[in-house]
Order: sequence, then structure tokens, then C-alpha cells
Amino acid sequence: MRLDLGLPTPELALQLVNIPSVSGDEKTLSDAVELALAAQPHLRCDRDADAIVARTNLGRARRVVVAGHLDTVPVAGNLPGRLADGVLWGRGSVDMKGGLAAMLAAAARLVEPSSDVTWVFYDHEEVAAAKSGLGRVMRNHPDWLEADFAILGEPTNAALAGGCNGTLRAVVTAEGKAAHTARPWMGVNAIHKLAPALDRLVQFEPAVIRVDGLDYREALGAVGVAGGIAANVVPDRASLTVNYRFAPDKSEAEAARIVEALFSGYRVEVVDSAPAARPGLSDPAIARLAAVVAAHGGGRPAAKQGWTDVARFAAFGIPAVNLGPGDPSRAHRDDEACPAEQIDRVAAILTEYFGG
Repeated sequence: MRLDLGLPTPELALQLVNIPSVSGDEKTLSDAVELALAAQPHLRCDRDADAIVARTNLGRARRVVVAGHLDTVPVAGNLPGRLADGVLWGRGSVDMKGGLAAMLAAAARLVEPSSDVTWVFYDHEEVAAAKSGLGRVMRNHPDWLEADFAILGEPTNAALAGGCNGTLRAVVTAEGKAAHTARPWMGVNAIHKLAPALDRLVQFEPAVIRVDGLDYREALGAVGVAGGIAANVVPDRASLTVNYRFAPDKSEAEAARIVEALFSGYRVEVVDSAPAARPGLSDPAIARLAAVVAAHGGGRPAAKQGWTDVARFAAFGIPAVNLGPGDPSRAHRDDEACPAEQIDRVAAILTEYFGG
């Protein structure tokens, strides 16, 4: 499919929604984005697997990265998408093809931006951090991403969201002893031994932590339980998988220690982790972006409660913020939908900001 970057941005977003790109199957969309950007004479395009990087090279004093992921969570009967009554419906409309449309429209318009701009469209964001296309580009081509700061097009209701919570997934394991269920006193039921761990989760009170003037709400909860061999066997092992969303006042190691302490007496294995990121709003260039967003009705910056790749940029040494259309609470839902006006607004914010 050939993308038309001259379309109104909500219609361009509909084109993007109607190219399915579930994680691991981004190639068709990546091909379309590469073709559209390579046709822009003011941009140099490079590709790493299914990640596309397009850059201006005007010798400006500053360079800004604007990045967004191509992939979505699995389709749930919500494709093809549709535009109706000022709303874009369909998988990825919020997370984050509305944001991609705003980026593509601005990339085509901004022939001579006030800063050099690097537009990044990458794969494998909605899966384990180790598969991240952005992380792969950082490893393979760090020079492609050199910049003074970054804007990530994650959904924020077209407002500016600073930093993000970190995320940690751990498996809490209880050991028991197998026996026949007719003689359970001969064994030790590992599933039953998980009960105190579940009680600790129920009693856990997540904190709201202020970091650099923004409030981050933490969360810790069970996301999976496994155990049992057969219907007539007392289980000798059971596990509880938990997810901890931690504020940017903590490192990954500190977050892991909190989880390990909470589940003392159990074996705790951290199986996936990604760092938090501080807001970074003190940078004058980001403060100017905040002023443009406010002038377009975006209000004051707020904390980004979910994890986003701003943390990856921060670890790479680049301050980053979130700015994209769509209500993040509508992301991944079967009725995912994004206001068309917000897609237009984010494209206008980017155009005004980089226009001088």
C-alpha cells in the first residue's frame, strides 16, 4: 500500500491503521513508511530490519529525535478501521498510529526546520524489551540517533507527559512435595503455599511519588499464576508472576530489592525489567515545547504513568518526553479509538515547534 502524506492527518492515520502490524509482522507497514519518506528530497532514509530512520542534514545547532513504534498488540476484530463523527476507530488508532500519522505529516511539511530532525519509526515495542527495534538501532547504529533531546509519540491526549514509570516482572515460586490427592497429608501443596504471597499483594499500598514536580503513581499486582501436574497429584511447585510499576526515583536494582523483600521466604526471579525515566523538563528546548503544547490547549505537563521508550532514550543519554494523540486508557482495548482533532493538533504542534 502506498501512503499519501498529503492527506489530512486523520485520513493518513486511517491508512496506517488499515495496514496490520502486530509485533513481529511490521514489514508491510515499514515498507510503506520507507517508500513515503524516501520520496521526500529533504530527508535521508536508512533502514535496520523493520526500523526506518529519516533525517534532515541542514547543519543546525541542535538536533531532535521524534520517534514512534510501528507495531500494535494483536487484532481483536477491530480492523479495518474507520473514521466516523470525528473519531478514528481501530487497532492501533491510539497506540500509536495516530501519533505516526502526525509524525509523517510533519516530516513531509518541515523541509527546513529550525532544528535538524531525526524521524524514527521502529518495530517490536509491544513485546519483551530485549526485542525492541529502537534498542537494536541504538546498538547497531548509535550515530543515527545522536540528538539533544527526543519526543516520543506515545498517546498523551495531545498533552506533554514527562518521564515514565519503570516496569519489572518477577516470578515468585513456592516449593512443595508431590503426593496422591487421596493422601494429601503425605505431601505439601505448593499452590496453598502461595496464599501468604497473595495476601501480601492485597495488603500492598502503592505510593504516589513526586519526582521533579510531577506525581508518579506506582502499582504492583499479580499477572499470572501457574502450578499443578495432574488432577490427582498434590502440586510440588507453583508460581506467581507479578508486575511492579515503579517511579523514576528508583533504579531497576532498587525496584528488584523491593519485590524480593516483599516476597521474602520465596524464590524470586526477575524475568524482565526496564528502567524508569525522570521528567527532563528543565531543558530549555523542552520547556519551549511545553509552551507550544500549552498554547494548543494541552495544559501543563503531567507524569507518564506507563512505561515508554523515553526511558530507553534517557539511558542512551538523551532527555525525552511523551507527546501524542489519543487517551492512553483506550490503548489496547477492543474499542480502541482516537479523536481525529488530536491527531491534527499534534501534527500542528510539531510543525509549529520545528517551524521556528
